[in-house]
Amino acid sequence: MSHSLQRPTLSHEVLERFRSLVCIPAPSSREHQIAATICEQLQAMGLQPERDAGGNVMVEIPGRDPELPLWCYAAHMDEIAIVVTRIRPSGDLEVARSGSLYPWKLGEGPVEILGDKESVVGIFSMGSMHIPLSERKPVGWEGVWITTGMTETELAEAGVRPGSLAVLHASRRGPYLFGSPDNPMVAAWSFDDRMACALLLELLAHMQATGEKPLHPSLFAFTHNEEVGGWGMKNLARMKAPEAIIALDLAPTPPGTPLQMDDRPAIWSKDSHGHYDHGLILELLAAGREVDVDLQTVVYERAASDASIAYTAGLAERALCFGWVCSNSHGFETMRLGALRNIMLTLHRFVTTR
Repeated sequence: MSHSLQRPTLSHEVLERFRSLVCIPAPSSREHQIAATICEQLQAMGLQPERDAGGNVMVEIPGRDPELPLWCYAAHMDEIAIVVTRIRPSGDLEVARSGSLYPWKLGEGPVEILGDKESVVGIFSMGSMHIPLSERKPVGWEGVWITTGMTETELAEAGVRPGSLAVLHASRRGPYLFGSPDNPMVAAWSFDDRMACALLLELLAHMQATGEKPLHPSLFAFTHNEEVGGWGMKNLARMKAPEAIIALDLAPTPPGTPLQMDDRPAIWSKDSHGHYDHGLILELLAAGREVDVDLQTVVYERAASDASIAYTAGLAERALCFGWVCSNSHGFETMRLGALRNIMLTLHRFVTTR
């Protein structure tokens, strides 16, 4: 295979890397399975990943200029999920959200419940629609449950208890290619943030194959518990003290944002925590121009990243976040496949020249 990032198959190769990760359950605080897979893939590249006590996976790569400060490139491993709050005598599970998940995003269907001893398949349920029209209301967490078909004793033997987590079943996750063959879209549950993990892994695989090094001493980090407060990144930043944190994440498209669903990546200029580093934004825009990639910019009022969470906690001096434009955020997300190639080209240029 050619090592050139200009190869036409690049987006599909990133998608295949994503496919190797998407079906692994990884709710916040239960990322150990995906962490093990990421470690295996890093080791296959000849790298020696480190895992801290909390569950972060990281690889340090020496920079061409060892006098420059440490920069951290980050993607989070965890996903939004369901948490069991009570087990009914019938064996049905009452549930709530873990992270910003809402029941209408899931729909009825199979979920995987991660017991302490084994996983159990159940059906995320909303009950009968054969009710008076006046009683048909928007569904909240109080109106949903997981049907298990098991007794309380059987659930206990599997280690299912209040506090157990559940995720969408692997059979429903995708990814799916669709749309125009010349400019396809791709959809999955959910890209956030396995696609960023896939992008960092593909970048590292490319750099290992070519012998390239980042300009700065660099820490490539795969973090835990981003969806519930950025705990993994905050602890990692406290221990490693990077000057800058560059997070890869989706760029959602809530009403009012100027983003277009095309092949152009997007830079977060501001989120709910504050403004990102102006100098880093300018450098990323310039890196994109140098590889003929135009980047969009966006401001969010209700979003945050590992970079902004750590920055506002005083754990890094600079912060940046960018990624792919997507719709249906925190659900069955869609994006243009070609955006993956453009993110890779821009990220590679930024890492190796800035």
